[in-house]
Formats: sequence, C-alpha cells, structure tokens
Amino acid sequence: MTGVAIVGTLLVACIFGPHLLPYDQLQIDVRNRFAPPFTGWHIFGTDPLGRDTAARLFMAGRVSLMVGVCAMVMSVMLGSTVGIVAGYLGGRIRTVLMRFVDAFLSFPSIFLLLALAAFVKPGPYMITLIIAATSWMEISRIVEAEVRSLRERDFIVAAKSLGLPSRWIMFREILPNVAGPIIVAATLTVARAILLEAYVSFLGYGIQPPLPSWGNMLNGAQQYLQSAPWLAIVPGLAITLAVTGFNFIGDGLRDALDARSQER
Repeated sequence: MTGVAIVGTLLVACIFGPHLLPYDQLQIDVRNRFAPPFTGWHIFGTDPLGRDTAARLFMAGRVSLMVGVCAMVMSVMLGSTVGIVAGYLGGRIRTVLMRFVDAFLSFPSIFLLLALAAFVKPGPYMITLIIAATSWMEISRIVEAEVRSLRERDFIVAAKSLGLPSRWIMFREILPNVAGPIIVAATLTVARAILLEAYVSFLGYGIQPPLPSWGNMLNGAQQYLQSAPWLAIVPGLAITLAVTGFNFIGDGLRDALDARSQER
C-alpha cells in the first residue's frame, strides 16, 4: 500500500501538476535564474535559464514514467511469449531459445543499452524500444521455469487429451496460471526501466533537451551541485521515490500471490 501511495502521488502530480503551475516548463525568466525553492511560485526553485524546476520535473515525470511503463509492456509481452513457448514445447526449441536468452544475459545490460543507444537517434520512442530489447530476458527465464512445472499437471494433460492445439493450451490454459509471477516481474521491470532511462539520459545518450526527463535534469545539474544543489536533489528524489514505490508494489504482490506464504 505504501508503494501504491507513492506511485499514485507521483502519477497525479505529473498528470495534473503542470496545469496547476503558472509557469511553462520551457518558459525562460533570466531575472530569476537559480532561484532557491519556495521563491514565490517557484516551489522547487529555477534552473540556470530561469525555468521553473517544478514544471520541468512534472513534465519529465510524464516522459520517464511513460518510458518505464511502455518498456515494461513490451518486455513482458516478448519475455512471456519466449518463456511460454520454450517451457511448453521443450526439446530443441527450448534449447535454442534459452541459449539465445543466455547470450543476451551474458552482456551487462547497461553496456548493451549504451551500445544500442549510440547507433540510433535518441528520443522517447527509441529509448523505450531499446530498454525493452534489453529487459525481457529475465522475464522469459521466470516464465519458462513456471511453465515447465505446469506442463505435466492434470489440467494440461486433460487439454492435450481433448485434442486442443498447442497455441490454445499455451495462451489459454498455461498463461493465466503464470500470471502471478509475470505481474510481479512487470512491476519490478518498470522500476528497472526508469533507472535505465535515467542512466542513459544522464550520460547524454537518452532523452535530449529541451524535452525534460529525470535523467537529463540530473545531467544538467551536475555542474551546479555546490551553488544550486536543489537542481540535482529534486529529480534524484523523484527517481528514488518512483523506483522505491514500484519495488514496494512488486514485493507486496509477490507476497499476496504466493500461496505458500499465505499458508504460513
């Protein structure tokens, strides 16, 4: 519930916050450069160009959360499909698919992400695709292990004896029974995707100004850590809250969906 409260508060602030502020995220006011927090209507201060930090933070939250959620959806779809097919069919198909997964897992995800980002034009959509392409392997591993434990159960044997096609069994019989681990993995994937977007944008390969994201706000604040520390503290705190909130949700769902923990 704490995670839901944190994420819900961030979502409400990012959706409605820009409409409640008197400043636009791109409005420049050179007379109020480096204004500290709570100076007039600048509740989080201003940046080196006099732009309102709160307006930029909320708009950046829309971008970062959108990237995290969309990357999670694509990762879950791809990882679940690979895991279900490999776990149910087994044999050579499982061997090929899982070795393919192992090949991706052998590379550190952040270096693979940076390598892909260096060859494409940075932007929200491309960064989302790149993060999804480097985040689906763990989900496929989880799903494949769950499917292998289910494929010999009585209801699967009964479905085979009725002559149901493999596609029907995989996605109508098995998929609902592995939904619990997938949901938990999905919430944790959102947190990971938000962090990855912040990493890439902080290093200059992700979302490019003037479009704000929490990562490029940190990138722009690093040279003002002593003179204007709020420029780094505010987006850093937003990233910390978002990641913590989604991790709390994932831990809570794991406990709620784990039958063995409920029995204890």
